[in-house]
Amino acid sequence: MNIFKRLRIRHILRRYPVPCDLWRQAVKTLPVAQGLSAVEKAHLRELATLFLRDKKFSGAQGLQLTDAMCLTIAVLACLPVLGLGFGCLSGWTEVIVYPEAFRVAREEPDDAGVVHFTEQELDGESWSRGPLILSWQAIEQDLEDSRSGRNVVIHEIAHKLDVLNGPADGYPPLHRFMDLKQWTLSLATAYRTLVRQVERHHHPCLDPYAAASPAEFFAVVSEYFFCAPDILQTHFPEVYRQLQLYYRQHPLQRNRSETDKVQSNGTIDQF
Repeated sequence: MNIFKRLRIRHILRRYPVPCDLWRQAVKTLPVAQGLSAVEKAHLRELATLFLRDKKFSGAQGLQLTDAMCLTIAVLACLPVLGLGFGCLSGWTEVIVYPEAFRVAREEPDDAGVVHFTEQELDGESWSRGPLILSWQAIEQDLEDSRSGRNVVIHEIAHKLDVLNGPADGYPPLHRFMDLKQWTLSLATAYRTLVRQVERHHHPCLDPYAAASPAEFFAVVSEYFFCAPDILQTHFPEVYRQLQLYYRQHPLQRNRSETDKVQSNGTIDQF
């Protein structure tokens, strides 16, 4: 990072910090933030500050976005890059929030070259340099049922990370110390297992949407990694391990530490 970027970041953090009351309320209401250490929360607050300043938020279909809503999205978007750096979220500037699921029309050619027009109802969508598009209703539902393993913001951010080194294919740019063969083996094996479960109409161990493609598998397991790490660890421990190395975070350990803290103190400290 050059000196001009460092000076700009310092200026933003000093001039536009997230208000303390707003931050405490956000941390209190977001289950994924409960197990973070004081240092992690402080860093996440800085990242959220940069996100709010760097991105333009727009409410669609008359939705009026509040500061609390924008901060919720910023925190969830920055959690995956807590160990990666804010630079992973550069190259795009807009966040569009719909009140509910939104419809998207697409043109898709078949094997014969015939173009078919389809319409999909989505809770989220993102492109490499395009906007991050979200449904606020879906965000609220994810937070109300945090143990489901679903989180549309984290899902779409995972797609943003996936395309940093090319098309969305479930292979984000790995760290130098990571073994590409082990990453491929771990995720491909788990992906094939899930696809077989879905094809045979067995009860899938994860959201069946993960079987749609390797890119969707990476996005869905990223959701579970942060929101329901025990489920991911139970069914696909090698995938959990690879995501732990990639994201440089250990949510399962955080959850255990938080459980121990609650059992010993009866309360949860907020920062």
